[in-house]
Amino acid sequence: MVAAAASTDTASTAGLALRIDNISHGFSLEGQRLAVLDKVSLDIAPGEFVALLGPSGCGKSTLLRLVAGLEPADSGNLLADGEPIKGPDPSRVVVFQDPTLYPWRRVRDNVALGLEAQGLLKTHSAKIDAALAKVGLSTFGRAYPRQLSGGMAQRVALARALVNEPRLLILDEPLGKLDSLTRIAMQKELIDLWQRQGYTALLVTHDVEEALLLANRVIVFSDRPASIKAQLTIERPYPRHRDDPYLVDLRKQILGLLGLADNW
Repeated sequence: MVAAAASTDTASTAGLALRIDNISHGFSLEGQRLAVLDKVSLDIAPGEFVALLGPSGCGKSTLLRLVAGLEPADSGNLLADGEPIKGPDPSRVVVFQDPTLYPWRRVRDNVALGLEAQGLLKTHSAKIDAALAKVGLSTFGRAYPRQLSGGMAQRVALARALVNEPRLLILDEPLGKLDSLTRIAMQKELIDLWQRQGYTALLVTHDVEEALLLANRVIVFSDRPASIKAQLTIERPYPRHRDDPYLVDLRKQILGLLGLADNW
């Protein structure tokens, strides 16, 4: 099932439009060139939630780094609202698998890092409280990271991203280290935040079910060097349910595309 982008359920148009145009990229490894991405092209609409699936090490996280502007692509073009991506920007924020909180800083101070870096802390401090409220941590502003559960620490990382009011939230396996129950709860929170805020979301995950529950569209990549094998539009409203026969069938299709049909 291959289709174009679906419309989102968000009420806002705060998200940016992302164009990934014929991107190829690689790395030098022991004097040899290792190709990672091979002519990847993808258009993502404002406010869309897109999930990237593919074999481990195929280049999904590398693509996120390029979109974030953390390094330039070898060839091709990356455009945010039609403008070339030339480096990091507060409108494009990454949330990684590890929350990477500074242990000596309280929760509120960790969330404030982006505003501090931009010299906006004094004039925009109210955004910190608003971001903590969005992730349900208003009463934990003075806590230290060591006092938080894994799920709460990841909420702090989300708040640190949201305080910048991003138009593109880049999610690199953000729930990968959480226990299954916390992960289920956080999946719902991610959808709730996305629907309320209206940003564009780009998620890398190895969890096929998670991609189907969260995304408007799922992109399936080949082995390295990664190219796009399929794009699947998820034609279901939110909230979605794991036992929906439609999603179960799509999960089977995706596992087949990933070479795991025998494991179904």
